[in-house]
Amino acid sequence: MRRRSVLASAAVLGAAGALGASACSRVPTGDTLARLKSQGTVRLGIAGEAPYGYINDQGDFTGEAVELARIIFKRLGVAKVQPVATDFSSLIPGLKTQQFDVVSAGMYINKERCQQVIFSDPEYQMLDSFIVRKGNPKGLHTYADVVRKKARFGTGTGYAEIAYAVEAGYKESDIVILQDPVAGLNAVEAGRIDVFGGTALTSRGVVKKSRRAEATEPFAPLVDGKKHVDGGGFTFRPTDTGLRDAFNVEIHKMKKSGELFRVLEPFGFTKDEMTDLTAEELCK
Repeated sequence: MRRRSVLASAAVLGAAGALGASACSRVPTGDTLARLKSQGTVRLGIAGEAPYGYINDQGDFTGEAVELARIIFKRLGVAKVQPVATDFSSLIPGLKTQQFDVVSAGMYINKERCQQVIFSDPEYQMLDSFIVRKGNPKGLHTYADVVRKKARFGTGTGYAEIAYAVEAGYKESDIVILQDPVAGLNAVEAGRIDVFGGTALTSRGVVKKSRRAEATEPFAPLVDGKKHVDGGGFTFRPTDTGLRDAFNVEIHKMKKSGELFRVLEPFGFTKDEMTDLTAEELCK
């Protein structure tokens, strides 16, 4: 589902590399977990999107991925997490250029991204849902419906829903790209678009207080003609396999004990969105 990455410039890469070399000077090269323990802080790339990682009404960073990071990194010996907000499309480039150490934004794990970064096993699985006008007057329940009924379709920057709509036959240049699901809700309510595509969790959350819009029933988009279930996880640089593996040990403990669901439930997740999928499966 979401978001395409862009290439960083050589200048940015060079500057970030210099900063990274300085930060790592006191620990063995390549041992990112040792560096994070030494610093006592891990920088988390987030996209300012509820419920994954965002700033709440009190001005605090929170979200399912942020809270999960706080628990796991504390258990790994890193006392403090420092969220760094950026656009979703900047998360992978920012990770590569060491603007942050880990992406903590519930990023979907897919083949394209797995060619650039490595992922933890997913903390959740997710179906899609549409934000539509009350009563769903155009009867939009799938991407095929959107194409067939020539609906004005919108989604977020870099969202995987772009690819799902295109696969169904929607012209990519006709897709209205909006900042986030709240902007999508506003566009639907104002009649600028007929439908906004997003995750089932985000869609049902954003329409709660709306009198003019609703979320459709969750559905699995088609990929290569087959129904596809997405999963979101933490994102690491390809060289940080040790850090990723240590993170996986902790998240699997939380899955087994039921603690993971207890952490995610306050952010709107249901037991149906807990998963035994692996990053390896999703990368294929």
